[in-house]
Amino acid sequence: MSNVFVSKHPLVQHKLTALRDVNTAHRDFRSLVRELAMLLTYESTLDLQLEEKQVSTPMGIAHGKKSREIGLIPILRAGLGMTDGVMALLPSVQVWHIGLYRDEKTLQPVEYYNKLPNDPTVQVCIVLDPMLATGGSAVATITILKRWGVERIKFMGLIAAPEGIDRLTTVHPDVDIHIGAIDSHLNEIGFIVPGLGDAGDRMFGT
Repeated sequence: MSNVFVSKHPLVQHKLTALRDVNTAHRDFRSLVRELAMLLTYESTLDLQLEEKQVSTPMGIAHGKKSREIGLIPILRAGLGMTDGVMALLPSVQVWHIGLYRDEKTLQPVEYYNKLPNDPTVQVCIVLDPMLATGGSAVATITILKRWGVERIKFMGLIAAPEGIDRLTTVHPDVDIHIGAIDSHLNEIGFIVPGLGDAGDRMFGT
């Protein structure tokens, strides 16, 4: 799939291994999520559109570039853990929140929070969620953003299941997917195998 990008960076693979470990405490888990988000941000922004910008240096005028406005959409609650890592590299991004939870019986997303402004003020949105499992939350969030009028959308996560990738690429084939690893499959309750368990619970110690 031409729009699915799996990181090959050695540091991503190293940190993902530590993240998966059942013995990793939630404080360390949060740090690893932040660090992985930083690394994946670098890879997912390689094709950002730039604008010309002229600045004054101590020695004269320099002709450079600046990026266009970027929006972050962390899917609550686990997506929050990735936000600080992205903002460490992109401190001027705009951040909006969309709250979705997965109904444990139907495995379908249920929207409970949406505070998007009336009109989009950015050209690119990056949707953040550590796990792309069934793909339901990602698909629903991206559908909301398209209705809102965002011109370009990317998804960034840590671990994906093939089922989630298939669903997202089928419904939204124009959305690039940047991921740390693709795992084997989903189990009968919709969790990624081998995965890392519930990312939100492990991140926040609940």
